[in-house]
Order: sequence, then structure tokens, then C-alpha cells
Amino acid sequence: MKKIITILIFIFFSFPSVFADTPHYLDFKFILNESNAGKETQTFLKKKLENGFKNINEKEKKILDEEKKLIQQKKILSADEYKNKVSDLRKKVSALQKEKNDIIQSVNKQKNKARDVLLKSLNPIVKNYMKEKKIRIVMDKKSILLADENLDITKDIMNQLNKELKSIKLN
Repeated sequence: MKKIITILIFIFFSFPSVFADTPHYLDFKFILNESNAGKETQTFLKKKLENGFKNINEKEKKILDEEKKLIQQKKILSADEYKNKVSDLRKKVSALQKEKNDIIQSVNKQKNKARDVLLKSLNPIVKNYMKEKKIRIVMDKKSILLADENLDITKDIMNQLNKELKSIKLN
């Protein structure tokens, strides 16, 4: 243990320039969620998902009604006719599940696209900010256990992003 401490002290005093620049950090998740473009994108995607699920729920109700009618008609229908109707009903349920998965996948793709666009817009802003403030390292807040709040550059970066990126086109 004493050797490790001695080595760390030696490194600290041997290379003071390495420790002179304190890394700054930003909260990328906060920027994704709270920037103007991020909020607008989330609202759009949430609305798209809700509308899709509303449509799915209406179709589910119709299928459930068909199922109830089929159960009531079980004694009246022939065995082959009943099997055919059950098979048709299963196909409808399967198609509905596929449609639901397609909606979720579509929203996820658009969410990832929006994240990529935001990240591509954010990188030059961060680089420029680093150059202006003579910062050598910027880290994501999620990678940091504890840090001084004065090193947080999230709000400065987000203000700049809001000026440069008004919205993200997803369609």
C-alpha cells in the first residue's frame, strides 16, 4: 500500500501539467430530454405511439367481440366451420401482434435517429466550447461518481444547442 501511495505521489509531482486541467462534464441524457429539439421529438414520438396503441386497442376489442360471438355459436356451427373461424381469429390476433411490434420498432428507429442527429449537432458545439474555454476533456455525467458542480457545462451547451438546432425532422 505504501508503494502505491509513493508511486502516485511521484507521478503527481512529476507530471503536474496532467493534473492541471480538470475535466469538465455534461449530462447528455438531460440534454436529450430537456433541449427544445429533444422535447419536441419526445412529444412527437409519444403521440405517435399513443395513436398507434389506440388503434391497436380498438382492433383488440373487435377481435374480443368476435371471439365472444364465436364461443356463443360453438354449438350451432359444424366442427369444420368452427375450426376455420378459430383459425381466422388466430390469424387476426397474430397480425395485430405484428402490427403492434411494427409500431414499437418504428418509434424506436425514429428515437435512435433523433438521438444520432442530436449527437451530431452536439459534437461541434462541445468542440467549439472546449476551444473557447481551453478545456481538454469533457465527460458524460453518467461516467462520473462525484464532481464539483462548477465543472458542469450542461446548461451552457444546451443553450447553445437550442440556438443552433430548433427541431429534428423525423419523417
